[in-house]
Amino acid sequence: MMALIVGTVLAVAGLAFVLSPVLLGTTVRRRQVGGGAKESGAIDALREIEFDRATGKLSDGDYAALKSSYTERALDELRRAPTGGADVAEAAVAEYRRRRPRCAVHGMRPEADALYCNECGVYLTGVCAGCGATVTNPGARYCTECGAALAA
Repeated sequence: MMALIVGTVLAVAGLAFVLSPVLLGTTVRRRQVGGGAKESGAIDALREIEFDRATGKLSDGDYAALKSSYTERALDELRRAPTGGADVAEAAVAEYRRRRPRCAVHGMRPEADALYCNECGVYLTGVCAGCGATVTNPGARYCTECGAALAA
């Protein structure tokens, strides 16, 4: 008997959850890309005509005309935007590259805490932590000035 009561309560709760947007009149919120900035009307229109074409509501000729028109508008809006998504992405990539150690021969290393290049063994920091002398020998494990180990 208890299982029947619990099952009924769960079924009613699930039905109420599913029907709540219809009964309460709430709208579905769309996930916004690019840090929460409101997207342009032209970009939203491009999404709509793509959907309409995919569902058969828009002919190929009408789709081509609308797409060229809205594409031009969207590009103009993106060019006029003070800070675009591309600027944010470029800044994130530049910050990622700045934090990574670099080998003079092989470039940026994927490990953030690398001391030696995993391809050629070059000491990546190039400076002795003990005395500050420049390390020029590619395979050096110890500083030639003070004898300190370059990597702990």
